[in-house]
Amino acid sequence: MPEGPSIIILKEAAQRFKGKKIERVSGNASIDISSLKGQKIMDLRSWGKQFFICLERTTVRIHFLLFGSYSLDEQTKPDKSLRLGLCFANGALYFYTCSVRIIQGDLDELYDWEADVMSDAWNASLARKKLKAIPDTMVCDALLDQKIFSGVGNIIKNEALFRIMLHPESIIGKIPTGKITELIREARQYSFDFLKWKKAFELKKHWLAHTKKICPRCNIPFIKKHCGKTHRRSFFCENCQAKYV
Repeated sequence: MPEGPSIIILKEAAQRFKGKKIERVSGNASIDISSLKGQKIMDLRSWGKQFFICLERTTVRIHFLLFGSYSLDEQTKPDKSLRLGLCFANGALYFYTCSVRIIQGDLDELYDWEADVMSDAWNASLARKKLKAIPDTMVCDALLDQKIFSGVGNIIKNEALFRIMLHPESIIGKIPTGKITELIREARQYSFDFLKWKKAFELKKHWLAHTKKICPRCNIPFIKKHCGKTHRRSFFCENCQAKYV
């Protein structure tokens, strides 16, 4: 699943289509894609793992789900996986195996931009308040809650928890205040590190925990477990990552 930093990269790459008119559309999305033809892109925005194409009369929301992807200029996957293709005079955007929906209304009223860890509007104090409201939740689930940490995915979850030496099954209400501060700070910091490394095509080189087998701090095997209600893969060290329960 693409995480917030990957959507930022898409938004930056697609800037050349801003102000351009859609000349051709294709794909098998459930929306009326023909209504998009002839409309001009007014803006491109992102919220967490969601990408918005703001047109003259409507907004298209792209959510990449677990296996979604995109390509620029050339279609790289079979027609059956193409949900939406937008062609312009200066290139094209293709979206595969993703959710495509029409959003009506003001995005600023529909989405909490203070929850987006990569947004200039990010509000750490609000994240702390939201965490206090779910004291019985495992931290692995809290980090993946898009209402609190929009844009954080499983890679960021595993790496941030390893950095701050916190066990993924720790209960929010039992975690010390100082460690909660570290958690909130690291969720955002690692997201920007992710963005930097992804742009340099070296993201995996920097992974310390995600998909790894040996803890680089303790030199003992990592535990691999599907933790919490989200049941996503966690990679962690039972020796150096403190568990608060």
